[in-house]
Amino acid sequence: MELDGRVAVVTGGTRGVGAGIARAFLAAGARVVVCARRPPDEPVEAAGRKAEFRSVDLRAAQAVEAFLAGVVESYGHLDVLVNNAGGTPYRLLADGGPERHARVIELNLLAPLNAALAAHPHLKRARGSIVMIGSVSGTRPSPGTAAYGAAKAGLENLTRSMAVEWAPEVRVNTLVLGMVRTELSHLHYGDEDGLAAVARTIPAGRMARPSDIGDAAVFLASDRAAYVNGASLLVHGGGERPAFLDAANANKSEAEGN
Repeated sequence: MELDGRVAVVTGGTRGVGAGIARAFLAAGARVVVCARRPPDEPVEAAGRKAEFRSVDLRAAQAVEAFLAGVVESYGHLDVLVNNAGGTPYRLLADGGPERHARVIELNLLAPLNAALAAHPHLKRARGSIVMIGSVSGTRPSPGTAAYGAAKAGLENLTRSMAVEWAPEVRVNTLVLGMVRTELSHLHYGDEDGLAAVARTIPAGRMARPSDIGDAAVFLASDRAAYVNGASLLVHGGGERPAFLDAANANKSEAEGN
């Protein structure tokens, strides 16, 4: 199996995309530890195996150091860190004060930085890798989630710098995600009709599944990606259809109808 015997930590791995990544790593043979502030409602499992849960606040640098040291003490080594934890509520810039936006940046940029710094000595010994979970929000305007988009843009730049500084012992790459359907998607996109409407804007014809993200993360963590370092791998189903195309086609149809 691609990750047989390796030890992987998936932050925010108790639900949604993180749980999909953890399941993919379990299926690939890795021993997996997932972390969050609260335990999952049900164990994260796949292929007859379960991920271990440990509680940690990723915004507390010393707690993260202790958490990762504990993983290494229990398992003997650390081979992969997947910096998945993050997220944001919908909030226009003028509707939130600086402190609220700063908390979004802290969770989505500073927390992955802290985790990577704490993991670095362990990963260096194992010649391991880090997989950052980015977003297309970091590459395009993100009204309503501007602080999140800024943090994800910073995360990609941070990845490229880490990849240069820490090579050749530690590889660092980013998965740049588009829209993913999870158990919480209805909070962002509404009911089934809303989800279907969003899916129609994606060239692949559907939103990503957490397992799609997990498979891509397994690739980046595996020996098959041994020469992939400092990369940003787009996992977005072809991106978003440019709005001007639909506007132009609508105008053309209206003109032909006249």
